[in-house]
Amino acid sequence: MENFFVHESSFIDENVKIGDNTKIWHFSHILGGSNIGDNCSFGQNCVVGPKVNIGNGVKVQNNISIYEGVEIEDDVFLGPSMVFTNVTNPRAFIVRREEFKKTIMKKGCSVGANATIVCGVTIGEYALIGSGTVVNKDVKPYALMVGVPARQIGWVSKAGNTLKFDENNMAVDSFDNTKYKIENDNLILIKSKK
Repeated sequence: MENFFVHESSFIDENVKIGDNTKIWHFSHILGGSNIGDNCSFGQNCVVGPKVNIGNGVKVQNNISIYEGVEIEDDVFLGPSMVFTNVTNPRAFIVRREEFKKTIMKKGCSVGANATIVCGVTIGEYALIGSGTVVNKDVKPYALMVGVPARQIGWVSKAGNTLKFDENNMAVDSFDNTKYKIENDNLILIKSKK
C-alpha cells in the first residue's frame, strides 16, 4: 500500500521510490531512478531527476527543477522558483551529460525564492541563502548569504535566526537558547537544547 500522495495531474516514472507521508502536488514529474524520502512536500510544477536522491523532511516549493547531479539531504527548504544548474558551460548543440557537476545541499539548509545555485557547490548545514542570491562557490554551515554573486553577511542559527555576537564572539539563539561561537572563521555550536 502506498503511503504517499501524488496529485492526478502529476507523473511518476518507473523505478522511483517515494517515502511515507510525502506529497507531490499539481503538474509535477518525478523521473526514473529518483529516490524521495519521508515527509517531503513538492509544490506545483516541480521536476525531479532522473537519478536524484532527496532526504526526509524536504520542502520543495513551486516551479523548481532538481536535476541529475543534485543531492539533497534531510530537512532542506527550497523556495519558490529557485534554480539549480548542472553544467557550467551549456550549449544547445553540444551534449554534456558526462560533464554534470555534483551539487550538495546539506542538512537543514534553506534557499530563498528565485535564488540560483550554480552547479558544483556544496551548501553547508543550516546555511541560509537569501532570495535572488546567485551562489557560485561553496557555502559554510550556518552562513547567511546574499547578493550577486553571493557574499556572506552573517551567521544564522539552526532555527534560521540571524545571530548577534558579543565581544567574545558568542551568541545565543532566542528561539531555543542554543549557544554558538565563531572560531577560525567558522560557526561552532556550543550547546544545543535539542
